Amino acid sequence: MKVKECMSRNVVSIGAQEPVSVAARLMSRYNLGFLPVQGENGRLCGVLTDRDVVLRCVAAGKAAEQMRVSEVMSAGVLSVEAGEDAAKAARLMSRAQLRRLPVTQNGKLTGMISVADFARRGNFGMETAQCMEAICSPVVHLD
Repeated sequence: MKVKECMSRNVVSIGAQEPVSVAARLMSRYNLGFLPVQGENGRLCGVLTDRDVVLRCVAAGKAAEQMRVSEVMSAGVLSVEAGEDAAKAARLMSRAQLRRLPVTQNGKLTGMISVADFARRGNFGMETAQCMEAICSPVVHLD
């Protein structure tokens, strides 16, 4: 099965040059903790999490109306192509301890795939279980 067959297509995203305050309102309105960030021509250029907003904006004493999403987002985001094998996406999520991945086609955002998407499909029992186990496992940081 391909990622495009089980991904969610209705994705709320934000532009990189939008104010952080707009992103925060979107997160609040749609009860999201994660927004894919689109740059020029709709290309995925990063992700913004509620944690990014809190740590890089609010806790730093910056005004959310004056900061751009590009200043607080996490760049270098992992994503998966829509035509990739869904089991490969599940393995990537497991290794990276991610609950969701942006889905792209030729670099442009086309959807999201999450552990919940795998669980809803029903044919990914083992992949979903392994993903959840990896996500919930503590990360050990070595100094």
